[in-house]
Amino acid sequence: MRVLISGASGLVGSEVARQLNASGHEAIKLVRRKAAAADEVEWNPALGQIPGDLMDSIDAVVNMAGATTGKIPWTKKYKQEIVNSRIDSTRTLVKAMAAAKTPPKVFVSGSASGFYGDCGNQLLSETAPKGTGFLSDLANQWEQEALQAPKGVRVVLARTTMVMSKQLGALGRLLPLIKLGVGGPLGSGKQWWAWISQVDEAAAIIHLINTPTASGPFNLTAPQPATCKDIVVALAKQLGRPAIVPVPAFALKLFIGEAATELLLCSQNMSADKLLATGFKFSHAKLDEAAAWVVSK
Repeated sequence: MRVLISGASGLVGSEVARQLNASGHEAIKLVRRKAAAADEVEWNPALGQIPGDLMDSIDAVVNMAGATTGKIPWTKKYKQEIVNSRIDSTRTLVKAMAAAKTPPKVFVSGSASGFYGDCGNQLLSETAPKGTGFLSDLANQWEQEALQAPKGVRVVLARTTMVMSKQLGALGRLLPLIKLGVGGPLGSGKQWWAWISQVDEAAAIIHLINTPTASGPFNLTAPQPATCKDIVVALAKQLGRPAIVPVPAFALKLFIGEAATELLLCSQNMSADKLLATGFKFSHAKLDEAAAWVVSK
């Protein structure tokens, strides 16, 4: 396959490209600068610019482009950048597919666990309704843009959650504290944190490309549920460090603001049943396995 990837330099997109190339496929990376390699194509999603004939040679599109939600604080200006980066990229790809003589067969477009909002202990399948808040509105708007793909293009909405990686990613601020022995649960620690390893995230995306019956939203989450405290303790155990210094919720809200409530204190217990029903096999189905992989050399 020739697979076009937006967000190819990011945590997920780069691993998707690596796995595709390792399997003998061809990953084509969209870049916002002059293309410097044979596998790169320049585009400007903010202006809706992309080579007109590109989609005619593409079998699948993976859309992971978007400004990080991990940049703190969320100013009004930066929140608009978070939105625009996703909507502009998705809209540009959809228009290019619609204009193609032979459009790609499948479009895997990013979304996020934020779609559900804060749901306490409720088990969240893909049929759960949209929640409330900035991230919920963002994910919903992102999905609606992707669903504008032309008829005949199978659309998969990848509802991504916390991606555990050796490159830190979502754990970038937490893991160094745990290594120093001063890390601990955030807030009560009882909030559910859906999680998945980087390799499983990318493998699941490729699996869904290759599964003709797969369409609509999919929770990309490991099958073992975990709370914030579970994840912190699992990482600390692998590092041989204590995890007993909690960070009070009020302190997180004071220093991080809205992002603390929506990213760190929010509770989302996501089900992996729909993904498992397609036959997907996890490399890191259990939290201890993922934690050991994250801290391994």
